[in-house]
Amino acid sequence: MNRASDLTTAAWRKSSYSDGGDNNCVEVAENCPGVVPVRDSKLSAGPVIVFGTGSWTSFLAGVKG
Repeated sequence: MNRASDLTTAAWRKSSYSDGGDNNCVEVAENCPGVVPVRDSKLSAGPVIVFGTGSWTSFLAGVKG
C-alpha cells in the first residue's frame, strides 16, 4: 500500500484509550498488510497518516513504556 492507496475497504477501529466520546478518538485500520493507516475520527473523510508496521510497533512500545 502506498500514499495513493484506496482505503475504502479499510476496517477502522477506535483506540481503546479514547475518552469514550465520539469526537476525541484516533482510529487505526488493521487490515492493510505492511502498513497502519491512522486518522482522526472527527475527520473520517479527511487526511490519513500511513505508518509502516515496524514504525507503528516502535511507536506503541514507546507509548506503553
